Amino acid sequence: MFKVFASSVFTLRGTAAGVGVAGVVATYVATRRFGRAAALLAMAWAAGSLWLIAISRDGFENILTVAFGALALAAMLHWGDRPGRASAAMAGAAIALGLWTYQPLKLLPLLAVLWLLWIRARDRDRFTAMRATWRWALMAFLVVAAPMIVTAVTDASGYFGRAASVSAFYVGAGSPDSYPVHVLRTIGMFVVTGDPNERHDVRALPLLGPLLFVPFALGIWRCWRRRDDHGHALVLLGLVMFLLPPLLATEGFAPHFLRSLGLAPYIAAGVGLGCLEAVDIARTLAPRLSGVTATAVTRAAWAVCAIAVAGVGIASAVTYVNRPVADRYSPFTFADVALASAAVNNATDGGPSTLLILDRYNAMDVQFLDAGRLPTIIEPMRAVGNPAVYSLVIAPSIADIAAAVGAPLAAGAHVVAVDPNGTPVAFEVVPEPAVATTG
Repeated sequence: MFKVFASSVFTLRGTAAGVGVAGVVATYVATRRFGRAAALLAMAWAAGSLWLIAISRDGFENILTVAFGALALAAMLHWGDRPGRASAAMAGAAIALGLWTYQPLKLLPLLAVLWLLWIRARDRDRFTAMRATWRWALMAFLVVAAPMIVTAVTDASGYFGRAASVSAFYVGAGSPDSYPVHVLRTIGMFVVTGDPNERHDVRALPLLGPLLFVPFALGIWRCWRRRDDHGHALVLLGLVMFLLPPLLATEGFAPHFLRSLGLAPYIAAGVGLGCLEAVDIARTLAPRLSGVTATAVTRAAWAVCAIAVAGVGIASAVTYVNRPVADRYSPFTFADVALASAAVNNATDGGPSTLLILDRYNAMDVQFLDAGRLPTIIEPMRAVGNPAVYSLVIAPSIADIAAAVGAPLAAGAHVVAVDPNGTPVAFEVVPEPAVATTG
């Protein structure tokens, strides 16, 4: 996308948003086997989920998890419904594609194995038909996953290191909560609490909330009652499997919505199936209602489900669009954006360049935003030999400027940007040869 449309914030976030929309479509494909109405409601939930709206517009690659996770779910269901060489190969390839995305989908192969074992225990005839084609699934998996497998073998620390370093089993994984509290907060993300990181959520709102948790719970109940069917069993197994990453990864605050992304297509399926269950319950109650036909009750039940899902979706979109800058300022490092704006290098024909004093991690934002006219960037607390070679010195604090070019020159620095609370976040000073020499 950068090659076609040039690198920019719009291209970055637009691409992520496009992938998010693809995830919504893939959710419909994955849940279509449960019925058109259930699939439409599952897709509507995905489209209006505040969780997915936020993450699909951050510009993170993590949003790939939703689309590829849903495609893997669709391919596995298709293989189970119509065992054959083609469906097996599609399932194997889709499972392998998940390894190319984000950490949670590394669990897809394990999910597939558990699902097959479940089918073996519950539906031997179907398992026998699928077993006849498993080699095609394995070959497709190995072909698509080959680069990832090679990487895992040759660079195990690189491939598994991040997951290991944030897990509860790693001594250095820091968490502000005890592990029992971490577990409670993670499980509570469905109804009562959300991610405190404003990049992943808004106002720490839960994934579903009390209203949509009702059909979701009904969907789980429906899946459990129909667990002999491989499709309903896969939804249950997927919910358990992809709840493990946020439960086991304790680094940072809980709940962690990025680590929960593997759940998205399964939660969507739960909501859609729950609406279907609610309609079935309403239909059974119809004979007890005098003067009301079963058709009218069924239509009313579908309408209630549609209004609930659409209403929450609209409210989510409004909440996302209207959140104030003050809530987004620190999580989205707006201070770095201000520094990038102030530090754009205006030098031409080899003239003096702009000097930016910024740590390596935050400097990445500036390097992206100012890629076309990049300033000279140095780490804080490093002295500059001759400041006069720079046309401008930019830093997040006067102390940084003083350490680099001396206190006399830093005394002339002035504020060029403040945060929503009025706290200065960017200072600049113009070097003068005479002062620079004495400094």
